[in-house]
Amino acid sequence: MSDTNSLDTLIQSLKRLPGVGIKSAQRMAFHLLQHDRAGAQVLARALHEASTLTHHCERCNTFTESNVCATCLDPRRDQSTLCVVETPADQSALERTGAYRGLYFVLMGKLSPLDGIGPNDLGLKTLFERACDGVVKEVILATNFTAEGEATAHVIGEALRERGVKPTRLARGVPAGSELEYVDLGTIAHALVDRR
Repeated sequence: MSDTNSLDTLIQSLKRLPGVGIKSAQRMAFHLLQHDRAGAQVLARALHEASTLTHHCERCNTFTESNVCATCLDPRRDQSTLCVVETPADQSALERTGAYRGLYFVLMGKLSPLDGIGPNDLGLKTLFERACDGVVKEVILATNFTAEGEATAHVIGEALRERGVKPTRLARGVPAGSELEYVDLGTIAHALVDRR
């Protein structure tokens, strides 16, 4: 019988994080317990508070501690544009650019028939109601450029067109500051097709 059951539980818990394997989880656990017990307590409290207090915004589905998030309540945001993203992390990335001043809808996933995730699992009915409210003029499909993200954007785009709402898609292309010889061929091909 192990006398480090709580340590084993901590390691297994850390291993649940994306990109963290058993060795990384062990390093983190040993570091916290050996060198930063105060940090471990702060981390434990932060995880407890976030998991207890954070829920989904009633309008856009992102994470918030209120019923409606600060972005949705901001009167300075452009109410006529709605950007559809897969996750709150994607929304955060777009916000950090400072280039978008409209509103969001967070799908909390993407269509993935192999994983059993269909349109009803993503709240598309709610998205379509919001997109067709008479205020929204453009829906920007900012799903990831994976096979599932592309399929999700296609399904949403077709459904929006049927409802008379204009969907647009994020452009794809060569990253700023890169040299063509080092960019993958698929990116170059999409950049040529999507040129303006």
